Amino acid sequence: MIRSLHISNYALISRIDIDFSSGLNIITGETGAGKSIILGALGLLLGGRADLKAVRDSGKKSVIEANFAIDVHGTIERLIREAELDMLPGECILRRELSPGGRSRAFINDTPVSLSTLRDVAMRLVDIHSQHQNLLISDPAYQLRIIDSLAGNGALLDEYRAAYHAYRKALKAYTDTRESIRRSRSDAEYLQFQYDKLAEMNLTAGEQEKLERERDILGNITEIKARVKAVLGPLGDYEGNALARLSEAASACESLASGVGESDGDEDEDGHGAGLRSLAERLQSARIEIRDIADSLQAFDNSLQADPGRLEEVEERLSELYSLEMKHHVDSPEALIALRDRLGSQLRELNNSEDVLAELETKARRAKKEAVVLANKLSDSRVKTAGEFAELLKTRAMPLGMPNLRSEVALTRDKLGPDGCDRIEFLFAFNKNQALTPVGNTASGGEISRLMLCIKSIVAESMELPSIIFDEVDTGVSGDIAQRMAEMMSSIGRKIQVITITHLPGVAAHGHKHFKVYKEDDADATHTYIRALSEAERPGELALMLSGSSTDEAALANAKALLKKAKA
Repeated sequence: MIRSLHISNYALISRIDIDFSSGLNIITGETGAGKSIILGALGLLLGGRADLKAVRDSGKKSVIEANFAIDVHGTIERLIREAELDMLPGECILRRELSPGGRSRAFINDTPVSLSTLRDVAMRLVDIHSQHQNLLISDPAYQLRIIDSLAGNGALLDEYRAAYHAYRKALKAYTDTRESIRRSRSDAEYLQFQYDKLAEMNLTAGEQEKLERERDILGNITEIKARVKAVLGPLGDYEGNALARLSEAASACESLASGVGESDGDEDEDGHGAGLRSLAERLQSARIEIRDIADSLQAFDNSLQADPGRLEEVEERLSELYSLEMKHHVDSPEALIALRDRLGSQLRELNNSEDVLAELETKARRAKKEAVVLANKLSDSRVKTAGEFAELLKTRAMPLGMPNLRSEVALTRDKLGPDGCDRIEFLFAFNKNQALTPVGNTASGGEISRLMLCIKSIVAESMELPSIIFDEVDTGVSGDIAQRMAEMMSSIGRKIQVITITHLPGVAAHGHKHFKVYKEDDADATHTYIRALSEAERPGELALMLSGSSTDEAALANAKALLKKAKA
């Protein structure tokens, strides 16, 4: 249910904060006071289109925020977790912000979300019903949702949808493969030619890079050998080379170590002799390392043999690779290998196409059969519930000024779809000897409003909707019918939270909490406000609705009688 609603800088509203209660909440006020503005702000929380002209002060943003109490481990909590949003234990906060610059932002639990995500969550928290939304009763999807909710088909519908999804997936796999095979058969010879050419190449991963390195060496062997010689010369070939000098240095350092040790008169390992011998050993190690480097370079030099024939082979192989890559619009042997394997798979598929298609067709038939079994269960449940619903709706509607109402829920079989295999249509007749017709073709606005009220009284609990808002659903009715509509809304309020905007004092008297919307002017502008009425203030407000005066004695007496009757 809605715990609280905050609206700021929106249309005529500077700032209002409303704390709703459970049960039936009544909102009254004179025409033009701003009740529709509050409803419009709530509509934004349900993902409605933003009207940037509604931003009151162009210097700051408009904010609409509602705090909802939710069931732990319920549908809303599951949706929030699936959207990977922060969880607030037992509550959900929706917020919509409109900036003067034209930007609209949506939040759930202070986390930015898309408008579609906000809408998905909000539509499971509150339902706004107004005369403008009466056409919803003509929507087959809404009608089917009513029947399924009354039948308790939630789990069965989820099971069917999973089976239907599996069937559609299996069918797509079959049709896609069949089409792929059809196309492949028309190009079979060309596919085989492409595959054979790639297979003949005996491609290996990393081949191109290796060949390009070898080509660079073979094509520049003279220059490379000159550069190797330029390195080998200082190391070992030239007179006074590094190896010879390092050998001399190591011997001299060893001699120095021996001399220093003799002058000290001992071989103290902590003396200068030991340190110099360590240096001599390091020089010897350096000489050995340089020798190893020189040997490696010499081996590399020895391997460099001019081979025009090999160079020609490498260039020819690279030319073939480049040509194939250009032809197939790829840039590496690895991509050619992947293409070869894919072509091979297509050819194998062609060779085994009949078996593959037969297997996929069998899977699709089996999946469809499972879906049909569940669709039939749904249909049986809907047929049973449809009859019960038609009778119950007639019983609820007759006291609301429709004594001749006849209703029928027509269910016809259709092809499998996301919701089963049923086509549904609500049919009504409001007068004697009138044929049953779709509701949109025969009912007046007032009749549709009363029908919707009856329907929502029937499905209030089964559709798991925490809150419902009626916007002047009682327009055009009075007297005993208005009283019965008020009792029906009060009855719904004992199951879920109801917020009703009304002009009828008989309806307002049934509220568990009563809010008054009013306007006030200051020096600069007109402002809309809302406040909760105390029990002592309610008779005066009802008297005002009855007679236009909150102090009229007869109206006050009538108002108190209405409140007393409503409590009874």
